[in-house]
This record gives sequence, C-alpha cells and structure tokens, in this order.
Amino acid sequence: MRDTGALQPLIDDALADTPPGRGVWVALSGGLDSSLLLTLAAAACRRHPRPLHALHVHHGLQAAADDFERHCRRLASRLGVPLWIERVDVDPSAGQGCEAAAREARYAAFARRLAPGETLWLAQHADDQAETLLLAALRGSGVRGLAGMPAGRDGRGHRLARPLLGASRATLEAEARRCGLAWVEDPTNADESLDRNFLRHRVLPLLETRWTAAHRSLARSAALAGEADGLLDELAALDLERLGDDPARLPVAGLSALSAPRRRLLIRHACQCLGLATPPARRLASLLDQLDARADSEVRVAWPGAEARVWRSHLYLLTPVEEGASDDGRGGWLLECPVAWDGQTPLATSLGEWDVTLRRDDGAAVSLRVAPRGGGERLRLAGRGRRDLKRLLQELDVPPWERGRLLVVHHGEEAVAVLAPSDDWRLVAEGWSVA
Repeated sequence: MRDTGALQPLIDDALADTPPGRGVWVALSGGLDSSLLLTLAAAACRRHPRPLHALHVHHGLQAAADDFERHCRRLASRLGVPLWIERVDVDPSAGQGCEAAAREARYAAFARRLAPGETLWLAQHADDQAETLLLAALRGSGVRGLAGMPAGRDGRGHRLARPLLGASRATLEAEARRCGLAWVEDPTNADESLDRNFLRHRVLPLLETRWTAAHRSLARSAALAGEADGLLDELAALDLERLGDDPARLPVAGLSALSAPRRRLLIRHACQCLGLATPPARRLASLLDQLDARADSEVRVAWPGAEARVWRSHLYLLTPVEEGASDDGRGGWLLECPVAWDGQTPLATSLGEWDVTLRRDDGAAVSLRVAPRGGGERLRLAGRGRRDLKRLLQELDVPPWERGRLLVVHHGEEAVAVLAPSDDWRLVAEGWSVA
C-alpha cells in the first residue's frame, strides 16, 4: 500500500486507467478529501489534457448545506473546473435511515449526470476503508462486506474509482496544508452517536495507541478480502455455467449436488447477475431447506425486491410477481382493461413497452383488441387445429406465475396471438405473423 505522501502519482495512475478522451468527474462535497482530490485532478488534467468536471450533490439536510455549495463554487472557479450542482430530496422515512437514503440519492444523482463511459472519482481513503471493514465485521458480514469499498467498479453505465484509497487521512491532511487548501467541515462528522463517527473518534485512535499502523493493516485486510471475493465470484460463475448459464432458472438437481456454501454462493451470484436484491441469510436458509420439496408443492420464498420459486425441478429467481398473476390468468395487471391496437405501434404495459408487431399474412388491415387472459381461450395453430390455450402453455413449460403476465390478442371474437415477456412463450394463430 502506497502511503508516502506522493499523492499526485496516484492521481496520474488513475487518469491513465480511464478510457482515452472520455470525461472524468470528481464528486465534490467540499470537505478536505474531495477538495484535495479535485485540486490534484485539475493538476493532472492540465499535464495530460482530459475533460474534467466536478459534481456537488446538495442534500439540503442541514443548515450548512448552502455553505458547502458556496465553497465548492469558489474552489471549482479557482481551479477552472466546470461545476454541476445536483439538488436531491432525501426521504429518511423510507425505512433505510437518513444516511443510507442520502447515499442512495447521491448515487442516483451521479447516474443522472454522467454520460455512458465516463468515470467518477470518489475521495475515500484508507482510514475510511478501515472504518468500513470494522462496521462490516461488527454487523457479522461475509467476505463481500469485509472487502469494504472497491478501488474501482462499473455500474449504471459508468465507472466509479477511488484514487486515494491507498492513502491515509494524515497524508491527505499534510498534502492539503502544503497546498494551502481550504475546505469546510461537515458538522455531523463530530456526532459520535453515528457508528462511523464513533469508530473514527474513539475506536481507531485507541487501536493506534497500541498498533500504530492499525488503519493500514485493516485496509490491507479489506483488500485481501476483496481478492477472495473476486475468486468466489469466479467460482460461482463456473458453477452457473455448468448448470446451464441461466441465472433466472437453476436446476434443483445441480444445486443439490453442490456443497451448502456453494449453493448459497451460487444463488447470491445469480441474483446479482439479474440485478436482484440478494436474500438475507434466514431467507436463503429457508429457500435451501425447501429445494427438495415434493414436485407438486408450491415453494415461494420472498424478500424485499426479489423472490424465489421452485417449479418442475427448477429454481426460479425473479422480481416479485404481483398478487393476482396466477394460473387462472385473471390477474389483469399488465393492462388496466382491454385496449385497441393496430398491431404495429409499441404496446404499452406495466412491464414497459413491448416492441412487437402482429399482422395478417394476407396484408389486410386489422383492428385488434388486447386483454389479459380470461380463461377458456383457444388458438388455431398451423397443422394442429384449434387448441386450448391452457394446454399450450403447459406444453411450453410456462411457469404458473408467468401465465398471468400473458396478453391475448383478439381479432373480432377470435384469439389470434398470445404475447409474453419471453419470446419463447409467444404463440400466433394460423394466417398471422408476429415479429
């Protein structure tokens, strides 16, 4: 870990790692860390010309918020760096706490402002990493939590990087004073009722009276945990590939052949591949206990933002299915009511617009009606005659909870097509074509 006070080489290395010609943004709060990062970034971008912007998120959570903005404007003006201000509303009543809600609002603001392929630099340092590891350990986190903050990661179309993660707070303070840099102090940083501040002001200083390099050692442990987490990701990816490489549909027999830790790892990995929330430990344990349930059992384990179902010897991971989207097809939650459709314009549903077209093979103009399944529909298929839709869906292995998402297209009184989120489940009547 480099902690020699030579911070500019860290910035130069981070700049060299960004895509050539693409913009670099600095998240500027106005505190010491981000003010110094912007100052060093401006110097690097003068030596190696690159578009540089600063982004300040105004939370409005405290009286000093306007002071932070004024400082950021002065600093950016002095450095000749364009500054963007994002004002956000933070709702601490959403059940995640004020600090977590502010963080979510901040990252959403980053995603709105950055263009695809651009890089955002954050100013966390080794002391922040040590605090993050201790917090994770005290929560009983696994390897991923103990890995703390990654030095860089891709997300939401852009890249996040932390060029100063290998430097200590003391090194940053010394460099800021050498540069004659001004900054603002967040009054909440002194509030020891907050866990991170308690560790920062009480616990870490006490540890360093006995272990003088405690923050560096803890940060190094986080880095090693990050390496281990990366290896576990590779192992889970290999297991996923061996079991069919479909994170949304895992064979129960293949899962059962793995050890319990590898099963848990694979399910978490599959959720991450799908952009789903990973299951809490108790929910995951409950799911694993039910994998070997009888074939006719209806296994469903839900947690905030996701759910798992077992059907026909496969584990399905998905976003929560709304109540009513059941096997009888009477959920009706994709469309409020039957709608007229010309077969050509995108079809608006609660799952978004379906870019699908439907036309008669003879090219005649059509007037269509689209509605959720009502039960009893029959479809005339080429070479098979009129078939009951329920039986056709069973033949296609459409899971019961997905059957309520289907839309039936009628021409007059006749059903001529079935549209579904998956192309594999679409059906079209004889004399019609869907694309």
